[in-house]
Amino acid sequence: MWRRLSAVAGLAMAGVLALPGAAMAKPKELDVPVGTWLAARTHPAVQLTSVSYTAEVAVPTPVANLDAIKQLTQQGISAVQSGKISADENSIYRWVVQQMAKEPGRYFSPGTPERVVEASAGGLCTGWWVTPDGYMVTAAHCVGQEETELAQTFAEQALTEVNKKDAADLIADLGDAASDDEIVRTASKIFQVWNADNIKIRNVQSSLSLLQSLPGGGVDKTAKSVPIELVAKGTVYPGKDVAILKANGQNNLPTVPLGQDSDVRVGDTLYISGFPGTVTQTSIFNVESKLDPAFTEGPYNASRQTPEGVPYIQTQAPSYPGNSGGPVFSRDGKVIGILVGGLIQQDGGSTEGESFVLPVSIVKEKLNEKNIKPAESATTKAYNEALDLFFANHYSEALPKFREVQALQPNHPYVAKYITDSQQAITAGKDESSSPILPWVLWGGGGAVALLVVGALVAMAGKGRRRVKTPPTSFPPVSYGAQPGHSPQGPGYGQPYGGAPGGALGGPSAGAQAYQQRPPYPLPPGSEETRSVRPHAQQYGAPPQIQGPQAQGPQAPQAQAPRAQGPGANTRIAGLEAELEELRRSMGQQRPPERR
Repeated sequence: MWRRLSAVAGLAMAGVLALPGAAMAKPKELDVPVGTWLAARTHPAVQLTSVSYTAEVAVPTPVANLDAIKQLTQQGISAVQSGKISADENSIYRWVVQQMAKEPGRYFSPGTPERVVEASAGGLCTGWWVTPDGYMVTAAHCVGQEETELAQTFAEQALTEVNKKDAADLIADLGDAASDDEIVRTASKIFQVWNADNIKIRNVQSSLSLLQSLPGGGVDKTAKSVPIELVAKGTVYPGKDVAILKANGQNNLPTVPLGQDSDVRVGDTLYISGFPGTVTQTSIFNVESKLDPAFTEGPYNASRQTPEGVPYIQTQAPSYPGNSGGPVFSRDGKVIGILVGGLIQQDGGSTEGESFVLPVSIVKEKLNEKNIKPAESATTKAYNEALDLFFANHYSEALPKFREVQALQPNHPYVAKYITDSQQAITAGKDESSSPILPWVLWGGGGAVALLVVGALVAMAGKGRRRVKTPPTSFPPVSYGAQPGHSPQGPGYGQPYGGAPGGALGGPSAGAQAYQQRPPYPLPPGSEETRSVRPHAQQYGAPPQIQGPQAQGPQAPQAQAPRAQGPGANTRIAGLEAELEELRRSMGQQRPPERR
């Protein structure tokens, strides 16, 4: 009898736990993968951030160094005579530009006029809300660059047309024979390096923003650029690479919870959410899909520490430029760190599956400095409750919860689709919610029902002691385990990657292959001697440009046609024609016998 009473009490308790207000289900209690569960809960709080710069960029006109060119001419003649290079003009000119490309500063000096370009550049990264009223976390390198890094960014993004013109002038001086693709590519490289070395940047202006959807739900072509302010900034990698931002006029924003460094250890699976520039820069996908975060996972490989004593987590979870600043989660859905960068080869190529994460304790330090208290929003609480019901196939119970979320936060990017999906599931007969009577009996009946239950249990216990046969139970013949709230057993889901302007919709930016920044110290020789770490920021780059939200926010890097200051702005590279003509004549006079 007591065994029966225990079973009845257990069923009653199961029904109570299934009622509104009960603890959230874990992925292992739901028939969904851990990654699916995590992505659904955390994506609403993950946002695409943008840093934009405007400036006046100036470079001098390159003037050929005649003494160096004469020496190069003599070396070319000797190389032809000795048979080291062929005597045909293309081979000679190919050799000339190759030598110039090795040391452009030796063969060209700054001259006048100065070419000036009004330019813009920027990058995309990832950020995430930690308070309902608009405080956000991202990486420090996602919100601004040092002067030298900014100069490199503008050199790469704003001087394209200037570089092309200088290369074309050099090719014209070489003559029609110097027309093969290798000579053209090498000439372009000469002036990419030379102009970057001689660049001057003036009147720099910067701004921060994020892309947010307009009322109606869903991140789509109605997204707009929202200004956001810098509140606090740490030191760019390898320092404490974290920054705090604030968007004003916000409330009931979706948030993600912070965990502890000790929540994870080597061997655990980590999950990264963010906006890789590999997607935001391509023309294959539409705007809506580009504004949807990507989710990756991989093992916690090792705990690392920089020479300055800053801790970092190494993980095999894939990440890319543009992911910088993104949250990294444990399987329980709590943030355990912030994605900062990944290893790259010496030639600039990425190393697959080696990402670096700044632990959440460093994030908390920065928040505490500004007395910012992370908090769960009412929107997130209702949304997570709705998701658990949705994943348990209790669609009719999830539906009012999703509508509550939409009322709390009309700009919520995903709730509108969940409402539609729930309605369609109910229409298709897939709803497994309990009868509406049972929740009312157990919950709405309140104290009266509780007294009846207790009375029935006492009466049954008394009859059991008197060895009287017990009547059939008066409880409804329903398995509470299959009723509302029950979760079927089953499996559960910004150089720094991201902000050195990295990741732009349409080009490198604070989330694009943003500032391709290398650490200030080299890795020790050995198996990693060719590698360095770069922030996963996505710099704004060249086309393709994304139309839509980007039109209302920071544009991908653009540069107006250079305006020259002073006379002779369009002249060819000064003095080079005569030297090359002398080289041509010399080749004609001293051409060796042709080989057969």
